[in-house]
Amino acid sequence: MSEEENQPRGQLTIRILAMPADANPAGDIFGGWVLSQMDVAGGLCAGDRARSRVVTVGVEAMTFIRPVKIGDVMCVYTELLNVGRTSIRVGIEAWALRDRLGRRERVTKAIFTYVALDENGLSMVVPPEA
Repeated sequence: MSEEENQPRGQLTIRILAMPADANPAGDIFGGWVLSQMDVAGGLCAGDRARSRVVTVGVEAMTFIRPVKIGDVMCVYTELLNVGRTSIRVGIEAWALRDRLGRRERVTKAIFTYVALDENGLSMVVPPEA
């Protein structure tokens, strides 16, 4: 693994402990749970930039690299990639701290796209950076 692949990209946005209720009988955490946590983190990142409510409109290139296991701490990192007129693209990486304290491994990555919404639930122009 190169040095670049050994370090998370972006800002640490959420950390969560993988629990038995989120796993199959072999102790692997469900991919949908991982995707859900990534969506929460990406929504926080996009919402902060849009200064409004955002909704997920797409997920590109979701790649599962390694499983998340019960007892791992999943750390989700976000990186703002592009701000369009109404949309925001966020690069998201999930890393596992094995057995809560052990080695850190990237487990998945993806690009999520969000659209900013106004108070009526209609798409709105993302305001300029403050």
